Amino acid sequence: MAKGELPEFISAERIAERVRDLGRAVSDDHADAAELTVVCVLNGAFIFTADLVRQISVPCRLEFIRASSYGALRSSSGTVSLAHDFDFDLEGRSVLLVEDIIDTGLTLSSIVDELLRQKPASLKICTLLDKSSVRKIPVLANYTGFTIPDFFVAGYGLDVAGLYRDIPFITVPES
Repeated sequence: MAKGELPEFISAERIAERVRDLGRAVSDDHADAAELTVVCVLNGAFIFTADLVRQISVPCRLEFIRASSYGALRSSSGTVSLAHDFDFDLEGRSVLLVEDIIDTGLTLSSIVDELLRQKPASLKICTLLDKSSVRKIPVLANYTGFTIPDFFVAGYGLDVAGLYRDIPFITVPES
C-alpha cells in the first residue's frame, strides 16, 4: 500500500500535541535534576524521542539501546535481544527510558532489568503507545502517549518489516 493511501489511526497533530504534554510532564517531574539521561529504544522510538527531547526543558543527554523481539513478524517472538554501547555509567543519574510501544512487556522488562543493573538514581519510562490489553509481564509506564487496542500499528517510527517509519502519523496497515 502506498504511503498516501494509509489510513490515519492517530493523526500527526494529535501526536504533536501529546508529545508537548509529555515533555511538560517530564520537565516538571525532573525540574530539580541538573541533567536527564534519555535512553531511546531503537529503532522504533527514534522519531518520538527526537520530538520529545525538544519539548523537555531539563538538559538531556541521549543514549541508545537496541532491542528486538519482533524481527519481521507482527507479534513478539518471545525472545528479546539487547545491544547498547553507553560511553558512560548510568549510576546515580536520572534516567528516562523512551519506548515506542509496550505490548507484552517482555522487551521493556528486559531493558529495565539491564538499566537497573547500572544503579541509576531514578528510572522512569515514557512510551508513545501502550497496548496494555496484551500484557504478559507487568510493566507500567510513568508517561504514556496513547493507550490503544490490540492492533498492529506503524508510522511515526514504528515499522512493518522496515517500512512506514517515516510517515508522520500512526496507521493500522492492512495485513
